[in-house]
Amino acid sequence: MSASRVFFTDMRASQKENLPAKLERLLGCLDLETVIPDRSLVAIKLHFGEKGNTAFIRPLLVRRVVDHIHSLGGRPFLTDANTLYSGTRGNSVSHLTTAVENGFAYSVVNAPLIIADGMRGASCAEVEINREIIGTAYIGREIVESDVLISLAHFKGHELTGFGGTIKNLGMGCASRRGKMAQHADLAPKIKAKKCIGCGECAAHCAQSAIFLEEGRARIHPERCVGCGECILICPNRAISVRWNADIPRFQKKMAEYTLAVLEGKGDRAAFVNVLTQISPACDCHGHNDAPIVQDLGFMASRDPVAIDQAPVDMVNAQAGLSHSCLVEGKMPGEDKFRSVYPQIDWTIQLEHAERLGLGSRTYEMITI
Repeated sequence: MSASRVFFTDMRASQKENLPAKLERLLGCLDLETVIPDRSLVAIKLHFGEKGNTAFIRPLLVRRVVDHIHSLGGRPFLTDANTLYSGTRGNSVSHLTTAVENGFAYSVVNAPLIIADGMRGASCAEVEINREIIGTAYIGREIVESDVLISLAHFKGHELTGFGGTIKNLGMGCASRRGKMAQHADLAPKIKAKKCIGCGECAAHCAQSAIFLEEGRARIHPERCVGCGECILICPNRAISVRWNADIPRFQKKMAEYTLAVLEGKGDRAAFVNVLTQISPACDCHGHNDAPIVQDLGFMASRDPVAIDQAPVDMVNAQAGLSHSCLVEGKMPGEDKFRSVYPQIDWTIQLEHAERLGLGSRTYEMITI
């Protein structure tokens, strides 16, 4: 497979060109006039950030993407799908409220906000792909019905996939509640009795009421558990885990196949941007964000959803880890930052599977502007 082009611009700015202007110049490299027909409905898929999190993409940068699409004759809207876990984005009302409170008001971003899978996550379209694991995928209806899809992803670490970029933003982020449950279905959390102190944090945060306390220890109702993984993230004592070797590879493959389903029917009407700022060790779904693991690096853009994730992984791992971050090992340039934070997770699986699916190429040509 030939090398795909990935365009990059760093964080340097001046009076002549500020960062939003550099981002728009980067977008110009994608030839979006060939992607966006006049008066087409353009879904900009991004993460609005959980309430209390500040690592998500700044709304003023999103505004520059919106304005660029307007200039090409498109009709953009910002979108995301509701979450499985208990938080501030589990239904459209709280999701939109959180988005506005985080700065994504119309007056700031110049585009309406539409939650892709309806009020409670039930509005979905069935997309048949018949791949290794997924036969039919369940995607937020507004994503499927849009004419054009632009992925605008905050690149960061992730506790179930090693890192989260374009594939995570699309495969998991565009899935309806049913689709998210299908992807998480093989994640079977278990309680480590020796580490559990019975604090009740996991039970309090479980949206499915699948966890309860018994004799001072947490227990799980397996028939209620949907595998969202929130309990793993919440537990302050690391007393909950999954079968990493068995569950995570299958989870990552499902996510890549859902990305294929999201892009099904879009043809050449899709483009991808990764924002490499505040590269936090965990997902923006947390109600907080830890210190970044490396310095801010810049913006990347591509028409290839695989190359656009391989390139930032390589760039992040080439950096020196920040001394005030959670990194204990892997701080040297060239060492794997994501395996240092999540040693049980092989993040290459999502990229390898996506390449096998024909989504794109892990081989890329970096073009710095």
